[in-house]
Amino acid sequence: MTNRFCISRLITIFAVLLMLHSFVGFPAAGQESKRPEGQAEEESESDVSEKWIELFNGEDLTGWTVKIAGHPLGENYANTFRVEDGVLKCEYDDYQEFGKRYGHLYSDLAYSHYKLRMEYRFQGRQLSDAPGYVDLNSGVMLHSQSPQSVGLDQGFPASLEMQFLADLGKGRRQTGNVCTPGTHVVYQGKLTKKHIVKSSGPTLPADQWVSVEMEVRGHDEIIYRVEGKEVLRYTHPQLDPESKEAKPIIARGADLRLSYGHIALQAEAQRVWFRNIKLLPLSNN
Repeated sequence: MTNRFCISRLITIFAVLLMLHSFVGFPAAGQESKRPEGQAEEESESDVSEKWIELFNGEDLTGWTVKIAGHPLGENYANTFRVEDGVLKCEYDDYQEFGKRYGHLYSDLAYSHYKLRMEYRFQGRQLSDAPGYVDLNSGVMLHSQSPQSVGLDQGFPASLEMQFLADLGKGRRQTGNVCTPGTHVVYQGKLTKKHIVKSSGPTLPADQWVSVEMEVRGHDEIIYRVEGKEVLRYTHPQLDPESKEAKPIIARGADLRLSYGHIALQAEAQRVWFRNIKLLPLSNN
């Protein structure tokens, strides 16, 4: 009688536990507790949002250094880079002619592992004496050599560009390519020496703000995203020892492996605006 009573009690307790499980929602053995769909991503984004750094303060060029070809470091020729209404603008209304004055606005600090976000928007068309390829064309340079190491007449730094393009009405012209002045990258497992590796990005009209993101993981991998969608990824960026951009800095001891560098906004005869420039440091583990 005693054994039967104990077994009966155990059966009753087990039944109560099953009822509690169904009401309270405890996970069954071997199952993980799951959040509602999308909640984990929202919490993750919320957790890191406070760590984003505003690289552009919306008021002036603090934290940035200008270098324009043919002009000394720090000379913002013809007020090329300016801040108006909280927008960082590349403008050419004070130019008589372009005259191959390719310019860049460099971050004062160099970075290695990070996410970089910004929005860009084209205004008008290129200056008349500039080469045709710069029409509705701009970009941001990653892992760039320092502005102090750029030659007086040097047009482009050794770097990796996320190229911004807009529709010219002549067919597909995708944004988000990588251009490689003074550099090479590994794409789809093979070293490529192409100056431009095309992305899967969209062809967009010029008169709209476009959101882009670059995920940079040192020498290991770089990913480009346009409007939240991945359009290109490549690995193992490196200096090109035969290029005019990289030769001088290699001679001074630069590492061929590109694992860090400055961020530089481009000015190449096309008016373009930038805003919401933010950086999230990432772990290098």
